[in-house]
Amino acid sequence: MLKFACLCPHPPLLIPTIGQENLKIVAASKQALEKLEAEFYQLKIDTLLVISPHGELAADAFTINQAAELTVNFTQFGDLSTKLEFKNNLAFGYRLRENLETKMPIILINVPKLDHGAGVPLYYLTQHLPASQGEKDLKIVPLGYSLLPLETHFQFGKQIQELVFQSNENIGIVASGDLSHCLTPEAPAGYSPRGKEFDNLFIKLLKEKDIKGILNLDKDLIEEAGECGLRSFVILLGILDGINYNVEILSYEGPFGVGYLVANFKLL
Repeated sequence: MLKFACLCPHPPLLIPTIGQENLKIVAASKQALEKLEAEFYQLKIDTLLVISPHGELAADAFTINQAAELTVNFTQFGDLSTKLEFKNNLAFGYRLRENLETKMPIILINVPKLDHGAGVPLYYLTQHLPASQGEKDLKIVPLGYSLLPLETHFQFGKQIQELVFQSNENIGIVASGDLSHCLTPEAPAGYSPRGKEFDNLFIKLLKEKDIKGILNLDKDLIEEAGECGLRSFVILLGILDGINYNVEILSYEGPFGVGYLVANFKLL
C-alpha cells in the first residue's frame, strides 16, 4: 500500500561534505528534506520507488534498474567518504515489467551504481534508518523516464499504481528532479525570464492539483525553462491519480539559478 510520496531536488551540494559552506545558501531545501525524513522514518517504508532524471535514458522506453545490489557515492563530485548500500526489490521490478510489457515500452537495465538524482534524496531520507529498521532492510526500485509525451508518463504512473495497491508492503515514492536551470544570468543553462515563469506556474498547478494543466504545459515554456524534473513528477502524479491527498510545499528556492522544490504529498 502506498504510504509516502514526495518531490525532491538533487543538487550534490546538499551533501554536507560537498556543499560545506554552501549549505547555508540552500538551508531551506536542507531543512525541508530533513522534515521529509522525519515522516519517512515514522512510516517504516519497506520499498521505495525512486524516479531519477539522471539514470540511463532511453528515448522511447521507461527503464527499470534490476541490479541486485545498489550503491550510492559522490566520488565524481570530490566526496570520497559518503557511501550508501541498498538491496533492490527485484520481485517488485519483475512484476512491474510483467504487468507493463504489453502496455508500455519497458527496458530492464542492470546498473549497480545509482546516479546523484537518486543518491541525494536517498542520502536524506535514510539518515536514521541504520539505527532503526536498518539501511539494508529498505529495498529500492530505481525507475527512469523517457522522452515520450507527458501523457504517456502519466499513464505509466497509473499502471504502477495498480501494482502498488496490490502490495502488502509499505511503499514510498520519490520523484527526483530540479525545476528551471535558467533562473539567473549565472545559471548553468543560461538565463531566461521564462524559467521563473515555469517554476511559478508549475508550483501553482501542483498546489491546485490541476493535473490537466500540468500535462498541457506549453512545450516552448518547458524547453526554455531547462527543467530536469517534469517527467519524474508526472509519473508520480500518475501513481497518485484518484488518490485523496494534499500537496504540502515544504520549500522552494533557486540561489544558484536552479529551482529546488521539496513537496510532500500528504495521503488522506
